[in-house]
Amino acid sequence: MSQGSALTELPPTAVQAHHFAGSTLLADYWALTKPEVNFLILITTLVGFYLASADERRPFPLAGLFNTLLGTLLVASGTGALNQYVERKFDAQMRRTARRPAAAGRVKPVSVLVFGIALVALGIIYLAIAVNLFASVLATLTLLTYLFVYTPLKRKTPMCVLVGAFPGAMPPLIGWVAASGRLNLEAGILYAMLFLWQFPHFMAIAWMYREDYDRAGYLVLPKAHVRVPFVMIETLLPLPALVAISMMQSPTQHAAIFHCAVALLGIAFTYFGWEFAFKRSRVAARWLLMASIIYLPLLYGLSATLCNRAG
Repeated sequence: MSQGSALTELPPTAVQAHHFAGSTLLADYWALTKPEVNFLILITTLVGFYLASADERRPFPLAGLFNTLLGTLLVASGTGALNQYVERKFDAQMRRTARRPAAAGRVKPVSVLVFGIALVALGIIYLAIAVNLFASVLATLTLLTYLFVYTPLKRKTPMCVLVGAFPGAMPPLIGWVAASGRLNLEAGILYAMLFLWQFPHFMAIAWMYREDYDRAGYLVLPKAHVRVPFVMIETLLPLPALVAISMMQSPTQHAAIFHCAVALLGIAFTYFGWEFAFKRSRVAARWLLMASIIYLPLLYGLSATLCNRAG
């Protein structure tokens, strides 16, 4: 007897429960991939690819873009799942993460591990075959640094924030080498922009959930009297550098509009950073977090719109 015919013999409530359980399981596996993080990863990868391949003399390589985004998404999704596997016991101690599938025990640890490894392996192989070996190597380096360097350091030193920013800024480089097969100064600027952006972004999160991090034994923020100066430095110092680096881009059209827009975005982002750094309230942290999430796509969008260059 087939599964479908068996279901028709069940009472309506049993059928509904079966479908609910199935949809819940799918939702849990979807949550393991950290889709909210993947959204920003794909945006920055796309911009890197676009800027490295924009050339009016030949058609835009849509197939190459699709392959790059799919391979990057697979690696990023698998990394997110493996991160939740590694940190499941600590996530269970934090209100913010206690309901994650691995932390809550809704998905068995071995299933999370297999799921993560499968996605990562598929993504790395896919990038190597469908894109190029350079992009696959960068994706692999990002995965290894994130899981085996940054993740363990979170429980050892607040310097983990600095270390984690290096793999965290890799997506635009993956997009760039996927399109052009090489790196150059323009790719480095995109990398530096994302690298610097991460500090105020993460400081907002770390401050909002500092009790959670402390309870789980994470040292993303130092303790005692060093904590406030650390947060202020990590928030404020990268902001002017971010604005300066962003202004170093070379727009091929409407340069005045581009630089004015980048400056205004930078001033707005810096304002929320200063508000948070000196007030250090949960509300100010939330506003900075929202500002960072809005700022990054707008900044990269401006780059993609007005800084078109041949790869």
